[in-house]
Amino acid sequence: MLVISLLLNIAVLIPVVTVLVIGARRGVNSAAQAPWGERTPARDILLAIYIAILVVSIALLAGVALGGATVAIEAAAAALFTVQIVYKALTAVTVRDALRNPVVLSNLGIAVVHGVTVATLAPGLI
Repeated sequence: MLVISLLLNIAVLIPVVTVLVIGARRGVNSAAQAPWGERTPARDILLAIYIAILVVSIALLAGVALGGATVAIEAAAAALFTVQIVYKALTAVTVRDALRNPVVLSNLGIAVVHGVTVATLAPGLI
């Protein structure tokens, strides 16, 4: 499950980050960017968070590929996924019309996958 969650982060965030970066550099708001709203400092901060999660996910996946799933990698991944679960679940209560927003819906699905991953990692970390 560890590798699945890391690959999920990477698979989702590469296109999202790409769309948001292109729009940020060009100063445009495309239909693809609509779920995140107009370009604002808040959206740019979210982009920075997405980039951080993407970079950490790639680094952890590289660590698994190079040396296996060590306790340190599993602990770091569990911490990353736990933070993601919390913020993704909170979007369901903080975003207006949350259940009509594709970002919120995908967040909830990803949170479930990461929840299963954390549950499988937890016994080895306790």
